[in-house]
Amino acid sequence: MEKVLETFTQKELAEWAVTNAKRYTGYIDIGDNDLKNEIISGAEKTLNERKEGVASAYDLRQAGFLANKLSQKSQSEISKYAARVFAQAIATGHMRGHAIASSDYAIRVVNLEDENERNSIIKERDKQIGLAYKMKN
Repeated sequence: MEKVLETFTQKELAEWAVTNAKRYTGYIDIGDNDLKNEIISGAEKTLNERKEGVASAYDLRQAGFLANKLSQKSQSEISKYAARVFAQAIATGHMRGHAIASSDYAIRVVNLEDENERNSIIKERDKQIGLAYKMKN
């Protein structure tokens, strides 16, 4: 996984992380879908603005802090980790290492959902790698 992601530009890496994270936003439950959707769309908008050079690193960090509210307000463990998948993906816009953290949180969601079923974990990592190759080509 890391070898594939090392070949990505910062912009490509952020796009991959958010695309991967979107697979998990349905797990996020903060008890208010409107607020959840507002936070997700706002954070994603700021990330896109950062990729275009319109938003500052400060703006992106603030969006990341807002995205972290999803984890803090989560009503279940799966929701908490799914929110972290998303928040780390947003943070990838200013620091590459957050992409791996995001992908690892996705593995944690799968662990919680499938009670540490090894095949599910392998399939998830394969999906992440497949998405990376698809986006790179």
